[in-house]
Amino acid sequence: MKMLTALILACAMALPAFAADNEKEADRVKESGQVLKEILDIPDDIPQDLLDKAECLVVLPSVKKGAFGIGGSFGRGVMICRSGEHFTGPWGAPALYALEGISIGFQLGGQATDFVLLVMNPQGAKSLLSSKVKLGADASAAAGPKGRTAEGATDVVMKAEILSYSRNKGLFAGVSLEGSTLRSDGSANEKLYGQKLSAQDIIRDGKVKPTASAAELISLLNKKTPKNLSDPKSLE
Repeated sequence: MKMLTALILACAMALPAFAADNEKEADRVKESGQVLKEILDIPDDIPQDLLDKAECLVVLPSVKKGAFGIGGSFGRGVMICRSGEHFTGPWGAPALYALEGISIGFQLGGQATDFVLLVMNPQGAKSLLSSKVKLGADASAAAGPKGRTAEGATDVVMKAEILSYSRNKGLFAGVSLEGSTLRSDGSANEKLYGQKLSAQDIIRDGKVKPTASAAELISLLNKKTPKNLSDPKSLE
């Protein structure tokens, strides 16, 4: 009886510790949802036809200049994808990601900047899920076009695996992230979900349910872009 009581007390003491341990990661997920909502509410924002053709999104709130050299930056956020074998289902659980090595000083004044990346085909998604990716080398990337539709976008933009957007001091623009790297944040994912998981485990294999912190982000995407309108042949 004494052993049972001690075990119950130990478990009760561990729960607050776990909650405190993953609070920072949960806040990252919540902030990503809030930032995406604000960006999608901008009148001339990400073209809806591009959003509807994206298999995944990467949201990186408040990327700041850091200690990675002159102009270097480091940001943390989430990657979230449509579920199903061919990315045609509802939006699923997000994985935490990190952006490293981007120089934003010249383009955006070196201030804290929010980024949204659209992953436009399964190949781009698989690259990001399988390993650390250097944008522009391992995966083709381009500054995304603005406006209500993507009409008039260049051929380079339309063929890019990843389209990038940024918001800085209220200004919204497409911005090139070539040369930066994007990777799954393994230790943060372990803290968020309470177990060691790869991005593939979380996003494609569905080994965990979304946390409460992801509710706003998932609800927003299922409302704003519930169906994948890509050419079905491109998803095979």
